[in-house]
Amino acid sequence: MSVVWTDTVKEIAGCKIHVSRGGSGRCVLVLHHDIGTPDRLPFYDALAAKFDVIVPHHPGWGKSERPQWLRHPRDIAAMTTWLLSELDAKDVSVVGLGFGGWIAAEMASQSPQTFRRMVLVAPMGIKPPEGDIADQAIVSYIDYPQAGFHDRANFEAVFGGISVDQLEQWDVCREMSFRTAWKPYMYSQTLPHLLGGVRTPALVVWGDDDRIVPISAGHAYTKALRNATMTTVAACGHFAEMEKPAEVAKLVTDFFNAS
Repeated sequence: MSVVWTDTVKEIAGCKIHVSRGGSGRCVLVLHHDIGTPDRLPFYDALAAKFDVIVPHHPGWGKSERPQWLRHPRDIAAMTTWLLSELDAKDVSVVGLGFGGWIAAEMASQSPQTFRRMVLVAPMGIKPPEGDIADQAIVSYIDYPQAGFHDRANFEAVFGGISVDQLEQWDVCREMSFRTAWKPYMYSQTLPHLLGGVRTPALVVWGDDDRIVPISAGHAYTKALRNATMTTVAACGHFAEMEKPAEVAKLVTDFFNAS
């Protein structure tokens, strides 16, 4: 059965936020990557076959407006918490993807019992103990997303021929990444100290060929959270839910349905 998605706009902190919602069941919030998100992904459809899935565009990304005052992922976390309240979403689990994983972690650190369960897929937000988060400022708009895939064919299957519109979108996404996560680049100096209060059961997922965020950051997240386990996805890069949608969706579904 095909999933019906509905697009709406909610005003949060004076900013119009674009929200896609589909499926039914327990509520699952999905927070997208720093490169934005296609309107539809097989991963989203797979989750919406089991859950009520909410996919907002971060403020300044995609179809959402840009607040001029926005300066940190913690601001986006606060706005997203506000959004859930406006949507009257309850008993929410979250899937945070890359940069969206950082936002999810910030939300959880501020309200340790906000989420029922949490899956973080290769999240930014913690300085890797070994290696560095890839700097998108020094590569082209195409090279950065390509580096997030283990197999070039999987990148092409998701994005196809790269249009001028897509390049412009990645340009905006990059600008927003620098606006909110530049110094230090893509991690918080305070978040690791706050994660110990999070009571939400968490699953940390990492592609075994992630060239964007070193896997050492995954081990750091798993250690910092009081109730977390970690698993890896074989032959997979940073954008795991795009490269291995069925496998990652099954990991998420099994974890969310475990209790």
